[in-house]
Amino acid sequence: MRVRFAPSPTGYLHVGGARTALFNWLLARKHGGTFLLRIEDTDRERSRPEHVEAILDGLSWLGLDWDEGPHFQGEGVERHRADAMALLEAGHAYRDFTPPGELDDARRAAIGAGSGSMARLPRTLAGRVATDEREERAARGEPHAIRFLVPEGRTEWDDLVHGQTSFDNGEIEDLVILRSDGTPTYNLAVVSDDASMAVSHVIRGDDHLSNTPKQILLYEAMGRSVPSFGHVPLILGPDGKRLSKRHGATAIEAYGAEGILPEAMVNFLALLGWSPGTDQELFTLDELTAAFSMERVLKKGSVFDSDKLHWLNGQYLSRIPAAELVASVEKGARAAAGDRVLVDLAPEAARHMVEALKPRSRTLTEMAEQALAFMERDPTYEEQALHKVWYRDPEAVAERLRRVREVVAECEWTAEALEESLRSAAEALGIGAGKLFQPLRLALTGRSATPGIFDVLLILGRERSMDRLDKAIPMVMEKARVVSDS
Repeated sequence: MRVRFAPSPTGYLHVGGARTALFNWLLARKHGGTFLLRIEDTDRERSRPEHVEAILDGLSWLGLDWDEGPHFQGEGVERHRADAMALLEAGHAYRDFTPPGELDDARRAAIGAGSGSMARLPRTLAGRVATDEREERAARGEPHAIRFLVPEGRTEWDDLVHGQTSFDNGEIEDLVILRSDGTPTYNLAVVSDDASMAVSHVIRGDDHLSNTPKQILLYEAMGRSVPSFGHVPLILGPDGKRLSKRHGATAIEAYGAEGILPEAMVNFLALLGWSPGTDQELFTLDELTAAFSMERVLKKGSVFDSDKLHWLNGQYLSRIPAAELVASVEKGARAAAGDRVLVDLAPEAARHMVEALKPRSRTLTEMAEQALAFMERDPTYEEQALHKVWYRDPEAVAERLRRVREVVAECEWTAEALEESLRSAAEALGIGAGKLFQPLRLALTGRSATPGIFDVLLILGRERSMDRLDKAIPMVMEKARVVSDS
């Protein structure tokens, strides 16, 4: 088995391309085959080296290694031309000197006259020029295209996804295989490359379905073995239409920048258009390889569900030991800090922080943003929380925070002792524990929603907790004075 992923470097690696690459990779790995990477760079005007690098980086980020390549389609142009000329000499192609404008005019006129299929129109126009005259004009260097002579009949194949599939050849136009400037067209170049590289299975998107009968006919005319074809369903946006930029589709690596783990992305991509036949949703790459089969690839498109991707990512995050995430979380927090001054946490405090944030985060980016509450030197207070938690009754809040500070200064520094002491303090003040914990949470983190208050205290430590209380209490007292004066 030899499969290939053949992206065009006219853009970055997007979700659809990444999913196609993954299906090819899984198929090759399961059957001990070869996974080839070919860059189809014949569109010189739109191809960019930075896009090639982005494609390679995206595949590497996903963990999809290739066995051969990257090959570049542009390097095979001479072979493409030779194959076109061989088809011409064998009578499977012909020279067409018809100017493009004349062909367009003829199409419009035929449509206006109510004619049926326009597929054979190029052949009709080209046939007005005798064969000998065509060769003479070609010898003089007169520009012309070379068209493939589509035979009569039907083209059929057993698609690995859709089953028996067929096209009426009468509906297929004699396709240009060599342009007037001598450059090969897509269908000829792909067939020439796949045949040269002995590709046995072509797995690609449904949008290529109409190209397949043309390519099968070219294989047969060239006397080459026809590979097995499988056309996987398109990925759809929430509106049921093909996923595109209007849905927010982005380069695959951008998901990494948003805090998505590559393992989660691979898992998510695999479930877009493939079903394991069980309720299992979390797969390692090895498990995917063992379970994957083309028989379970769906025929209909699958909707790209961002919520499902983030849920999967959260599941993967929860399985990673906190110590392994610390460096990434701290790096992300520094990148998001802006002009806020951060402090370095002790290793155990950093591990405890990440462990406490894991259940509350679906991405590394979310975790890094929440980590700022612990890493910044001075809390950044949420304005809405200040008014809701502190400023409705600032005198009572100041009294509660002063009592908390007394506990924090003297209490044994364990979760159990802190909980017992703070609950006792709330009872002594005649209030529920929540009315003590929420003002304390805001004083310690500047936020109304954080991990459990005892985790917060242990992560910050006694000294930093007291320091933050010492800054919070005067703020609340000042507000109490303003309220009292008014």
